[in-house]
Amino acid sequence: MFVLLLILIVILFGLGFLNPLWWVAAAVLVYGITRHGRGRGGGRIRDGGTDFGDYRDYRERRDRRERWDRRYSRQNRARWGREDRRDRARRR
Repeated sequence: MFVLLLILIVILFGLGFLNPLWWVAAAVLVYGITRHGRGRGGGRIRDGGTDFGDYRDYRERRDRRERWDRRYSRQNRARWGREDRRDRARRR
C-alpha cells in the first residue's frame, strides 16, 4: 500500500511540470500520509472505528502505576519515615 502511494506521489510530482495544480495535489497527499498515516497505526481502524486506543493505553498505564504506588507506599511507609527523619537531622 505504501509503495502505491509513493508511486502516486511521484506521478503527481511529475505531472506538476505540466500543471502546478498537480504539485498541490502531491503536497496534500504527502501531508495526509505523514499526518494520518504510518505514525498513527498505519491507518487501520481499531475497535470498531474509534480512536480511543491511545486513551485506553494511557488509562491502563496510569492505573498500573497507581496500583504500584499504593502497594509500594504501604510496604515501605515506615522506612520512608525513618529516612525523612535522618535527612532532617542531617540538615540541622
